Amino acid sequence: MERIRLGNTVFEGLNNAYLLPGDRPTLVDAGVATDSVRRDLREGLDAAGYGVADLEAIVLTHWHADHAGLAGELQTESGAPVYVHADDAGIVAGDPDAIAAEREIRERRFGEWRIPEEPLAEVTAFLDGHDDLRGDRVDVTPVEDGDRIAAGDGDLEVVHLPGHAAGLSAFAFDGERGREAFVGDAILPKYTPNVGGADLRVDRPLETYLDSLARLVDLDFAQAWPGHRDPIDDPAGRARVIAEHHRERTERVVSVLDEHGPADAWTVSARLFGDLSAIHILHGPGEAFAHLDHLVAEGVVAAPDGDGRYELLDADPDFDELVAVPETKR
Repeated sequence: MERIRLGNTVFEGLNNAYLLPGDRPTLVDAGVATDSVRRDLREGLDAAGYGVADLEAIVLTHWHADHAGLAGELQTESGAPVYVHADDAGIVAGDPDAIAAEREIRERRFGEWRIPEEPLAEVTAFLDGHDDLRGDRVDVTPVEDGDRIAAGDGDLEVVHLPGHAAGLSAFAFDGERGREAFVGDAILPKYTPNVGGADLRVDRPLETYLDSLARLVDLDFAQAWPGHRDPIDDPAGRARVIAEHHRERTERVVSVLDEHGPADAWTVSARLFGDLSAIHILHGPGEAFAHLDHLVAEGVVAAPDGDGRYELLDADPDFDELVAVPETKR
């Protein structure tokens, strides 16, 4: 397996694509559709002794442009099938109905979160101005949890891990250290993947993501290959650290409402993260919303009123029950 490092100056940077050589050369993730990333990917394939035309399968961990943007043109050149979870297939395929549905949810959420006019205009311009980064349309082959895809000299098992994205999936394989996986943005070695803003289609985003973290702990992969930065040597331990982070953030959200009274998602986000710009105007209140939504479902916070404000009902909940941190096996 070859890791191909890709630049990414538009979003978070330091993307990875992975080449599985062998009888069925396979690429995992494709990078964002920019000239510099296109060059990085082709040079990486060339260094491994392959060209785009040699690819016989392309596997995408999720629909975000920095993972799927080049898939369409790679497919056109190679003829390779492109596999992605069914929940993300419509957006990757460029289906107008799927894209319009995602945009409708986005506009509704922005109103519910009470994003002020100036940052709203900024984030809308940012998102609309980068539509081309999704790249060409793709003829998608949808997959589901548990499916197996022939790749390299073996196969990849689909492990659905929604939260950061509705269709986000890891792809597990037998590696040098045991069972390993390409995990996309399910877990990352440095940052905590955004939940709530990264994919507005996800229902109960925090609970959904915590369930995925618990599954990663239970699977106890020997190593994880993320969509950004370096390999993760203890994926279960990293998943547990991220769950602990969300437990601490839940406490902070409760503290904000306790100290400052009822507040909308934008105001809670400002208390948590301060001033935001570009894509973070989406991610900040999205993260706040994910936690507020979870607290509403658990009866700790009242559903938002007509002004979008959430009111605290219980200032001293059991945080260990609200956000369970799974135990690792090691």
